[in-house]
Amino acid sequence: MEWAKRHSVARHNLATSGMTALPLSELGVTIGQLGINGPGGDGYEPLLRAIARRYRVSHECVVSAIGTSMANYLALAAVTAPGDEVLIERPAYEPLLSTARYLGLSVSHFQRPAAEEFQVDLAELKRGLSPRTRVIVITNLHNPTGALCSRDSLQKIADLAHAAGAYLLVDEVYLEMLFEPEPDTAFHLDPDRLLITNSLTKAYGLSGLRCGWVIAPPEIAQRIWRINDLHGVASAHPAELLSVVALEKLAAISSRMKSLLDQNRELLRQFLASRADLDCYWPDYGTMAFPRLRNGDVDQMCQVLRERFDTSVVPGHFFDAPGHFRIGVGETTESVREALEQLGKGLDYFANQNLKRSASPLS
Repeated sequence: MEWAKRHSVARHNLATSGMTALPLSELGVTIGQLGINGPGGDGYEPLLRAIARRYRVSHECVVSAIGTSMANYLALAAVTAPGDEVLIERPAYEPLLSTARYLGLSVSHFQRPAAEEFQVDLAELKRGLSPRTRVIVITNLHNPTGALCSRDSLQKIADLAHAAGAYLLVDEVYLEMLFEPEPDTAFHLDPDRLLITNSLTKAYGLSGLRCGWVIAPPEIAQRIWRINDLHGVASAHPAELLSVVALEKLAAISSRMKSLLDQNRELLRQFLASRADLDCYWPDYGTMAFPRLRNGDVDQMCQVLRERFDTSVVPGHFFDAPGHFRIGVGETTESVREALEQLGKGLDYFANQNLKRSASPLS
């Protein structure tokens, strides 16, 4: 996250994974509709109920949070104690690992193999479970590859968690990029052992609202509220009000963002198909792809892209997959087109430099 904040910014930005910002005017809100101070209590009731309706759960299961990352932290903190073990997918989103370590948890991994299109290796996951395992953690859509975990696979993972007396935490923030009018959530697979985190930040261009949430069993939800009181007590009320409006208009926002993403994904698909120097699984949904560089060091390549081509992608070592890098295409179509052109030039330059080094008698 430090790298993302301080070192990823470039003119041609392929490092972001969310959709481009929605103009405030699209919400159609006037200043008179906003207020400074909320009514108090645990969360803003209209927002909690709107989230509960969308995912067809009891509002007692919903806890609001400042974005998905805070939701992940709160969910893990509520069901673990220092020394507990968590099983986390690999490749993995680095802040999930850092959160677990900050909480004093012992981290083990199970693979999402590239050869299996980054699906969960259920046999390895089962072998990795122990009496100390408190939580299994996955992202769906998978960050960084965009792979969709099927309902059947999720049910099998939920069953393994239940049998082991563990919780299953599913970060569903990128699942919103299916843009479904009645989105599904894994919570319904096992409402006693599932913890779902999500937000409006990635799919809808609403990152600045910081509207995130956890869906959890009611007794865990109450514990999360108490933990949240130690950190932030209450959210910014104008953001809560705007989030309610956004949820009411999500059908129109979804249509806008899906149209944009469809165009951008086609540009990315064509780009990847044209590159003999990259191997890449193509996901059915989302802003991301996670190609493998066939030759050369990815970190050196990323440095060349930044310094010579003012272009940023995310190095794979942030996901425990150093031979890969993540591309995100959620910005405007013209920006994505220009950025992919620069990425292509940068990859060509990097390949030529590698050839020169290998041909040098001093190499």
